[in-house]
Amino acid sequence: MSVRRLSGMSPTGRSLAIFGLFFWAFITLFPLYWVLVTAFKSPPAVNGGPTYIPWVDFEPTLQAWRDIAVGLRGNFYGTVINSTLVGVTAAALATLFGSMAAYALVRFPFRIKLGSGLIFFAIAFGGYLFLLEFSGLSRSGSMVYAFTCALVVSIIVNRYKLPGPILGNDDVIFWFVSQRMFPPVVVAFALFLMFSEFGRSGLTLIDTFWGLTLVYVAFSLPIVVWLMRDFFVALPIEVEEAALVENVPSWRIFIDIVLPMSAPGLAATFMITLAFVWNEFLFALFLTNTKWQTLPILVAGQNSQRGDEWWAVSAAVMFAIVPMIVMATVLGRLMRSGLMLGSIK
Repeated sequence: MSVRRLSGMSPTGRSLAIFGLFFWAFITLFPLYWVLVTAFKSPPAVNGGPTYIPWVDFEPTLQAWRDIAVGLRGNFYGTVINSTLVGVTAAALATLFGSMAAYALVRFPFRIKLGSGLIFFAIAFGGYLFLLEFSGLSRSGSMVYAFTCALVVSIIVNRYKLPGPILGNDDVIFWFVSQRMFPPVVVAFALFLMFSEFGRSGLTLIDTFWGLTLVYVAFSLPIVVWLMRDFFVALPIEVEEAALVENVPSWRIFIDIVLPMSAPGLAATFMITLAFVWNEFLFALFLTNTKWQTLPILVAGQNSQRGDEWWAVSAAVMFAIVPMIVMATVLGRLMRSGLMLGSIK
């Protein structure tokens, strides 16, 4: 709520608005405060009942932080590096490919025949079962050959007249966004089975950098396409039309004109995508063991035979949320400065 709107209220309305803002700030910030102070409590201070203020009703200690520093609580430094490498790479790739898809869906008309999609699924699954039964190929090999053949055939068939409806750009956008409606546990278990089959064929993807990164790229693409599509719609098309008059190729228009103009939107989308990947738990739980374990998995494992040790969990959580708080602050400043206008509706 802006200062101008507050100044235009009656004294009673202004007081109620200020009270509401402070109450909402308390509701939002108190969980962060509770995690912070719990990270400095000793086990008796945690198990002996709620305490709120350091040096008043409990004596703070750095024992939980010392345990993390010396490695008694797991390889925190390694998991932070893993989360950073996987998160930054996945967010960058998803932003790059998703921006390409979003720009194409904004500037070029698509006509995808439903019949070609049905042919794709028929050849993909039928071909997989046929190759698995009669060719002697492994499951992973049958999958690769069947889906490759199905993709090539469906692209060729889509050029011809087929019965049934024709899907346009809005339908493709809806399909992208609908991918996030699948229950994550079903998708994670299916990916685990698929990666296990690839591993039996010699292509190791479980507990690897690229295996987890590619999953996060696919997981993030719908969000990137959705966000960047709205931003590209807001860009003036006259600049691109002027470049087309000069016979500038479409790929150069995208790289030299569109991407620089959409830099604020790309930055916002990258940070939002990185936040999703950084906090993701389920895929990392299914697809990593020890080598590429990410920070959320290690945080969830901060317990012992005596149960959950909340002082250790709180200290570990602070490692996970501080980078996100910094990113949220940066994103908020960009949005308040007006650089993000049009990138997020």
